Amino acid sequence: MASVSLHLSSRLHVSPPRFSSLRRPRLVPIKALSVPSTALTQDDLKKLAAIKAVEYVSSGMVLGLGTGSTAAFVVAEIGSLLSSGKLTGIVGVPTSKRTFEQAQSLGIPLSTLDDHPRLDLAIDGADEVDPNLDLVKGRGGALLREKIVEAASDKFVVVVDDTKLVTGLGGSGLAMPVEVVQFCWKYNLTRLQELFKDEGVDAKLRLEADGTPYVTDNSNYIVDLYFKTPIKDAGAAGKEISDLEGVVEHGLFLDMTSAVIIAGKEGVSVKSK
Repeated sequence: MASVSLHLSSRLHVSPPRFSSLRRPRLVPIKALSVPSTALTQDDLKKLAAIKAVEYVSSGMVLGLGTGSTAAFVVAEIGSLLSSGKLTGIVGVPTSKRTFEQAQSLGIPLSTLDDHPRLDLAIDGADEVDPNLDLVKGRGGALLREKIVEAASDKFVVVVDDTKLVTGLGGSGLAMPVEVVQFCWKYNLTRLQELFKDEGVDAKLRLEADGTPYVTDNSNYIVDLYFKTPIKDAGAAGKEISDLEGVVEHGLFLDMTSAVIIAGKEGVSVKSK
C-alpha cells in the first residue's frame, strides 16, 4: 500500500478572537491516512503469500492442507472461496489434527491418503528456505504427516514471509526437528548430538510449557537440533539421521518443492524450479 503524506503549512495564522462573537470554531474532520507498507506485520505478510498460493488451486482438486500459522491462512482462504462458490469440488487431506479441526469448521470436505493416494497439490509453510528451495519444516510438530502428504502430491507450493529465507539450512540457528519414538529417546538424543559433534550441535528434547515432553499427533517425541552454522551437506545429513534406529522422520524437506511464494515488504514474489 502506498503511504500518504500529510503536508501542513509551516505557519498557522490565527485571527485574534472577536469577543463579541458567540460563534463556535468550525471543526474540520481529517481523513484517516492509509497505513504505509512498512507497517505490515508478519501475519499480514503471511496472509498476502497465502492468498497468492491459493491461485494455484482449481475446482475439483484434491489438496494437501499444511500445518502452522501460515498454512492456517491458506486453509482459511480456501474455506472462504468454497463458501462463496468460487471454488467447488475440493477435497482436503490435512497434515495434523489442528488443521483437520480448522478445515472441518470451515466446511472443507476432508479425506485421507488411504482414499486419495495421489494429490493434485499441497500447500504449506516452512521454517527455512534455502536458495535451492530446500526446506526445514516441523517446528509446529507435524513434520511426519506433512512429509507423507507432500511427498504424495504432484505439486508442492510453499508459502513464507521473507524472514524464513536462509543461505543454508540450519542457518537460522533455530530448531531442526527430528521425530523419535518415545522408547529410549535419550539414547537417540545422545546419538544425534554425537552425529553432528563437529558442527557443535545442541540436541534438546522438545518440552511443553509445563516441562513435560511434547508429544506429536503420532505419539512420538521430538528432538530439536540447533546448528551453530548451516548444514554442509543436507542430503547426507538427512540420510544419516534416518539411518538411526528409533528415528521416525526429520525436518529436512529436500527436492520436494515446486514453488515458493515469498511475501516481503516490497510485495509478493514467486520462485520455482
